[in-house]
Amino acid sequence: MDNKLTILVTGAAGFIGSCMVQYLNNLGYDRLYLVDDFGVEEKRKNWESKKFLAIIERTGLFDWLDENKPVIDIFIHLGARTDTTEFDYAVHETLNLEYSKQVWNYCAAKAISLIYASSAATYGNGENGYKDDHALVEKLEPLNPYGISKNEFDKWALLQTPQPPCWTGLKFFNVYGPNEAHKHRMASVIWHSYNQIESGGLVKLFKSHHPAYKDGEQLRDFIYVKDVIAVIAWMMQTMTDKQWDKAHNALYNLGTGQARTFTDLVKATFAGMDLEPNIEFIDMPEDIRDKYQYFTQADMQKLKSAGYTEPFHTLEEGVTDYVRNYLRRNASY
Repeated sequence: MDNKLTILVTGAAGFIGSCMVQYLNNLGYDRLYLVDDFGVEEKRKNWESKKFLAIIERTGLFDWLDENKPVIDIFIHLGARTDTTEFDYAVHETLNLEYSKQVWNYCAAKAISLIYASSAATYGNGENGYKDDHALVEKLEPLNPYGISKNEFDKWALLQTPQPPCWTGLKFFNVYGPNEAHKHRMASVIWHSYNQIESGGLVKLFKSHHPAYKDGEQLRDFIYVKDVIAVIAWMMQTMTDKQWDKAHNALYNLGTGQARTFTDLVKATFAGMDLEPNIEFIDMPEDIRDKYQYFTQADMQKLKSAGYTEPFHTLEEGVTDYVRNYLRRNASY
């Protein structure tokens, strides 16, 4: 392992990005450039104690790169507008599509390996399944502007001839874990559940508005953030050790491969707080009702075929760690 690598991380003050930075620090990497909107005070505790070379404002990144000409070994692009309830596509187009094209072109021109965040939101309601097959990308019909912007970038990337030497696009499924409090409405159901239990002793879950699913039995592939960052670090190390087969440059699902119900999730949250479950079902807001995914489950065969063999946390293991070691202690990762 070469701890002297220089790594640039976008979204570094956000949820997954800040956990990524800490994980890299834990592995001995401190030659890091952190990119984000650092004016958001709520994000400060996510990044201020990390070890890094410099912080760079998101909007000034490419001017900074042109001016400073840093030597970068790996570009981890996790920054995005992730609000699925933001229906102004222009916002997502600017931050998720056009910005990502600039990242790609920079990495291709400078021969920098790139790992970027895509999303399971690209799969829409799942009519084409959840297989990370490049042949399906053009057929996908995301349900919201966020998912559309992510899929448009995936489509664009797959058509490019100038490419980074090594690259992967990771389709994150439902990621949960520490450092997500600033996301508010878009934070995980676990974060919301914990806070509802703390304030009122019960959790309110959305009713099902789909005849095939009972209330609380909507299914998602929930993945603990610690598994996500472990996969990214493995890809980074494999790429820099020259062990990455160029044939593995591709889009990859990043879930557990096992869908679980929201009721399971909430029961695990109560268990992490040493309490008996107390769940109430409420109507889903109308603005997301027809944009709602009732089932997601990642096909994980491609990642396994690329050589990743580590097991993922079960839902109960991940939620217990998150609740007991972070939420109950008001601790950051």
